Amino acid sequence: MSNPYTVLVVGMGKRGMHHATAFNANPKFKVTGICDIDAARLDAAAAKLGQPEKSTNAAALARALRPDVFCFCTLPSLRLPMIRAGLEGGARLLAFEKPVALRSAELLDLRALVRQAKAKAVVSHQHRYGQHYQKVKAIVASGALGRVHTLYGTATGWMTHMLSHLIDYTCWFNDYQPGVWAMAQAAGRTKLADNHPSPDYIGGFVQFANGVRGIYECGAGAPDQPEVAKWWGKNRIGAQGTEGFAEVLTNGGWRAVTKSGGCQSGEGAMNYDLDMPPYIQQMADWLDDDAKVHPCNLDHASLGAEIMLALQRSAAEGAQVALPLTAGADEQALLKAKIPDKPVLISCEQNRKEFGLA
Repeated sequence: MSNPYTVLVVGMGKRGMHHATAFNANPKFKVTGICDIDAARLDAAAAKLGQPEKSTNAAALARALRPDVFCFCTLPSLRLPMIRAGLEGGARLLAFEKPVALRSAELLDLRALVRQAKAKAVVSHQHRYGQHYQKVKAIVASGALGRVHTLYGTATGWMTHMLSHLIDYTCWFNDYQPGVWAMAQAAGRTKLADNHPSPDYIGGFVQFANGVRGIYECGAGAPDQPEVAKWWGKNRIGAQGTEGFAEVLTNGGWRAVTKSGGCQSGEGAMNYDLDMPPYIQQMADWLDDDAKVHPCNLDHASLGAEIMLALQRSAAEGAQVALPLTAGADEQALLKAKIPDKPVLISCEQNRKEFGLA
């Protein structure tokens, strides 16, 4: 076997450790460097990862190590500087957390940088590897729903944490057909100050190029899923067609009704121990063979990112927004300027606590 691909992981929080541990567990990879601004956290992580090189400066460590893979699990406000650090360090593949970007101006810039460098890039929409997500995708792809006309996703978690997931998986169900336009409304200012800045509630519609309609709700006003105990797992993502529907609950399994199959259901819940290994392995496959493109590649993620940003722009501007986006904007600033200072109205009592409304 050839030498393993070297990996630098930036951010040693929960997600960074998930990535670093999964990389080291795969014989195709070896974590040779880690970075965090918290020195104590960095030391603790190094002890668990075989004592790779350490630094509090990601760009400097990348230049020194020249890793094959530059993986960063940092706050969403740091996407562009981390992309630059990875590319300047010569990384062949960039792996990073969703959302792709907080602003469309940033999205267009980082995507252009990656394409100019001819680097590979992967965005962590890893829920799709769960057996319940895979089952729903298989049902949709089989044609058992007839002509699919509606995609939908709801999550009680706030937008910058969850909307990227909802959109990406429904786009996956729809074979990544591009969006044509988006329209949305938003309410509540509490989470605009969060480190994942978001309106407290956003809901909207997307028209896809193949005529399918997408419907999304994220935040305090999104419908509860009382059958799911874990609050961050109250996410419902599905597809409706002329002959049935199929949907997945992030922490509540899957269910479907089809003309040929009747009522069906099964178990499943998000599990990093199960979901991360195939996500990591497909990075190795893509590095080995350009034809084996990772399903979570940046082009796929960018389709969803543009939709997510168009929904925000629509909520701020009060009009439909055409896709693809041709000019960059600062959607965060637009939302902060336009969302009225009125308390959000909740869908369930648990949301009152989670959105600081108690």
